[in-house]
Amino acid sequence: MNILLIGDIVGKPGRKVIKRLLPHIKSQYNVEFVVANGENGAGGFGLTIDTAKELFNSGIDVLTSGNHIWDKKDIFVELEEGNRILRPLNYPEGVPGKGYTILETETGKRVCVINIQGRIFMPPIDCPFMGIQKLLDSISQDVKTIIVDFHAEATSEKMAMGIFLDGKVSVVAGTHTHVQTADERILPNGTGYITDLGMTGPHDSVIGMEFEKSMKRILYQIPFKLNVAKKNLRLNGIFLNVDDETGKCKEIKRLDIPYEV
Repeated sequence: MNILLIGDIVGKPGRKVIKRLLPHIKSQYNVEFVVANGENGAGGFGLTIDTAKELFNSGIDVLTSGNHIWDKKDIFVELEEGNRILRPLNYPEGVPGKGYTILETETGKRVCVINIQGRIFMPPIDCPFMGIQKLLDSISQDVKTIIVDFHAEATSEKMAMGIFLDGKVSVVAGTHTHVQTADERILPNGTGYITDLGMTGPHDSVIGMEFEKSMKRILYQIPFKLNVAKKNLRLNGIFLNVDDETGKCKEIKRLDIPYEV
């Protein structure tokens, strides 16, 4: 199965990139399933029902998220009732939404997508390692293709998760830092890995935001309102080929595609 994973979509510019580039990429790579992190899809912070619909209509199958999924309250209903927008699995019991989903492709292949969040330099939520192991123990052995979005700050924690899940899932892809890493690989037991998928949106920015207000925040430690930048739009992510019988990753390719093609 050919799969596309897309790094954090930032605001309207990021959605614009998806609408323009995704159909071409899906055709070029014969992509059967698309997962994207959408927690910054609405104005750079959070996700709304309307922006989620826009991204789904552009060709995304599942939207993962992270700590910013709570920034727009109207998404809470969709988190509870739907199965295509995920919040991190390891939030405490009682939090709205789901941390994983199992869907079928148009050709009947079953795909499990799991969203987890790190704890180093992040909110102190439940253990992502224990949480995902418990979930994996409960998932049917018939589901071979398992995609993990690990939304985390620390490189060390992401690498540890890759090693922890090697051979148990098809891919571990980091999100959150908005800076694409050049360490894509297939781990010894067949799991694809990258520390961070990167960002889909304006790259002439401070991780998606305009320079001026970002620098004021850093220099003066005052919470100036941040605005999404607009220049040097790019799509970051990875292309994967996963063996349908074993769920192991056979190919992984890092993508950094400019909007102007």
